[in-house]
Amino acid sequence: MGTLPKSVRFPLLILMLNLFIALLGQGMLIPILPEYLKLFHAGGTVAGFLVAAFGAAQFLFSPLGGQWADRFGRKKLIIAGMFLSVVSDIIFALSTSLPLLYIARFIGGISLGLMVPANLAYVADITTPETRAKGMGYFGAAMNLGMVLGPGLGGFIAEMGIRMPYFFAAGLGLVAGMLTLLLPETLPPEKRTLPQTKKKGNHLGKHIWSSFQVPYFKYLLLLLVMTFGLMSYETVFSLFAEQKYGFDAATISIIITMGAIIGIVVQIWLLDWSVRRIGEIKLIRLSLIMAPIALLLMLIKVNLVYLLFASALFFAFNAFLRPSVSTLISKNAGDRQGYASGLNTTYSSLGTVFGPLVAGLLFDKNLNFPYIFGAIMLLAAISLTLNARRSKKGLQTTSE
Repeated sequence: MGTLPKSVRFPLLILMLNLFIALLGQGMLIPILPEYLKLFHAGGTVAGFLVAAFGAAQFLFSPLGGQWADRFGRKKLIIAGMFLSVVSDIIFALSTSLPLLYIARFIGGISLGLMVPANLAYVADITTPETRAKGMGYFGAAMNLGMVLGPGLGGFIAEMGIRMPYFFAAGLGLVAGMLTLLLPETLPPEKRTLPQTKKKGNHLGKHIWSSFQVPYFKYLLLLLVMTFGLMSYETVFSLFAEQKYGFDAATISIIITMGAIIGIVVQIWLLDWSVRRIGEIKLIRLSLIMAPIALLLMLIKVNLVYLLFASALFFAFNAFLRPSVSTLISKNAGDRQGYASGLNTTYSSLGTVFGPLVAGLLFDKNLNFPYIFGAIMLLAAISLTLNARRSKKGLQTTSE
């Protein structure tokens, strides 16, 4: 955080700790879910629907989270999101039936739908256009680190009981909520937006329709297409590495962990430097070329070292993408940072919901198809970076 002013470092550090703990709790649940579902005599189909319920709730509530962050302030929404996350984990831990599991995951999706837009808006509030990419990079790194450490911690705690990681995740959520109380509010009352209308039809569909008119709409589309393509890698990688290379779970975990660590290094130490050198647009274009190349390299079966190299290449350029696009959206959002952050999360969650479904169907046809499809989607997204415009304030938000 060396280039960030002292007034920014403390709240950003608290925000990073908050996100780290929240995502650590989410990551802890991943390795034990298959075993946990056996208690309910359920398997992969139920797991898929649980993921879909989570993603659908996040999609539905992200627009509200963004609007409410502009209306009530960032801090209240972050605290509300953390509280709902705790409720979700407790219900999941105490569940004795599948309907309760679905309710728990839906509430968990609501929590992220409220919290993530507020977090993004908070980062935008405390950074300048020049330092925003660095702030977004730290934001992404904190989330990645939580997801990296979570699975190992979850497996360890599960030795004390299959339900214990869910209780532990709830406890971590409470800690994160307490940390949030230390954050100052960044949106003063005089800058908060009033409800725009109480007209009939002020709902999700109208919200999505209104997003077509915002000056950063093409960046929202870029986020959607990008997320859709990237999910082709994430959704089926374990199955791909097992069936194509014959690797066991331990080896696959090493590859994923190594890739996530590379992503953290890129977002903390290289993202800001790269943006200052070539600008967001050129960095996004470069990443949208190199990430597909990495996906296609994985289709050539060689050995573990080769796959590690291809995966490292993919993770490195993937780490540049989302913070850079989020920075562009934020720079073009003006005073409506919460609204823009809500749209950011909405379009991302759309890709997160539908990307895995397409990847799974393609994988059943041929294990190489998801990676070919992902590469095509990412390359196609380059067209959305053409004809970049300046923001209304005259700031050069892109670099051709």
